[in-house]
Amino acid sequence: MTTAAPSWKTPQNFLLIVSIVVPIAFSSWMALLNNFVIEKANFDGADIGLLQSVREIPGFLAFTAVFVLLFIREQKFMLLSLAALTLGTMITGFFPSLFGLLMTTLLMSTGFHYFETLKQSLSLQWLSKEEAPEMLGKLISIGALASLCTYGALWFCLEIVQLGFKWVYLIFGGVGFALVVWMAFAFPEFKTEVQQNKKLVLRKRYWLYYALTFMSGARRQIFTVFAGFLMVEKFGYSAADITLLFLINYLFNFLFAKRIGRFIGKVGERKALVFEYVGLIGVFVGYAFVDSAEWAAALYVVDHLFFALALAIKTYFQKIADPADMASTAGVAFTINHIAAVFIPVSFGLIWLVSPSAVFFIGAAMALVSLTLSLNIPKKPEEGNEVRMLKWT
Repeated sequence: MTTAAPSWKTPQNFLLIVSIVVPIAFSSWMALLNNFVIEKANFDGADIGLLQSVREIPGFLAFTAVFVLLFIREQKFMLLSLAALTLGTMITGFFPSLFGLLMTTLLMSTGFHYFETLKQSLSLQWLSKEEAPEMLGKLISIGALASLCTYGALWFCLEIVQLGFKWVYLIFGGVGFALVVWMAFAFPEFKTEVQQNKKLVLRKRYWLYYALTFMSGARRQIFTVFAGFLMVEKFGYSAADITLLFLINYLFNFLFAKRIGRFIGKVGERKALVFEYVGLIGVFVGYAFVDSAEWAAALYVVDHLFFALALAIKTYFQKIADPADMASTAGVAFTINHIAAVFIPVSFGLIWLVSPSAVFFIGAAMALVSLTLSLNIPKKPEEGNEVRMLKWT
């Protein structure tokens, strides 16, 4: 006779815990990065652009996840990816050079991007269409709470204990790795109701989802790479200052992400995305003109809050997709998301050397394209009703 698993060992709780692991490792890596590369590795705008482009290469190759799934189940693959992410973070501080950072970043990023691909796939398989918007918002909220704790601990380590970058990376990456090992033994292997396609799937009727995903990846680079770099290079923010700024960001996410998920479920994906992209146009134009460190910080917080609305792209896809396409399309979507991410950091890094404002004006133009695309989402998207116009057959 088999013993039933404890009631807390559910797919939903598995997703909640992995949403804690990633902020501990990846958020600490990201929060320290700009100060670490400037203070220890003497990076300029072109160097950070190259590093960020290399970081996005595994995202561009995320479609290969579907081939790995021929040999290993998604849940185990996710845990192995988390192990790579946390190990990459642990060793980052020991290699303060361009080549060393390229290598550790590649390891960390490979784990992170495979994980994100698998998390999207498993979330859309394990959650019903009715519960997905609010639950995805809850995952963001839990991740934000974990990030709050992480950034608070980072600030304490940097300002009070005054630990060096090397030891901070080692500690936070190590905590994440320990949680991954615990999860590998604590949770059973969960079954999925629909057998997933083990080949690449590209469908014409998903074209709007692909286009929104591509533009989302381009927009993300402006925030991830250049908004943070602006804070350090132009306004002289310290590592502790950046950490406090991230604390504010994730406090807002913790307070509002679940509500945003509920809001998307109520008003629909089209209205939610229109609101996001109209706001982003204003934010990017603001970055181009800002001369005050305080106003720059305010723009940064608002910019980050808009990320929660982007989960509407995922729930839109869940409503229009064949359930068997979730795993394959998650990989394809991450590759599409990272097409722009591979060339934007390095090319925009060169533009940055000439005119930082031009980078943000281009970002505003990207948001305008996304706004136009989002207007094509039907009021009630479903299979057979994927778009309002320009329907490709």
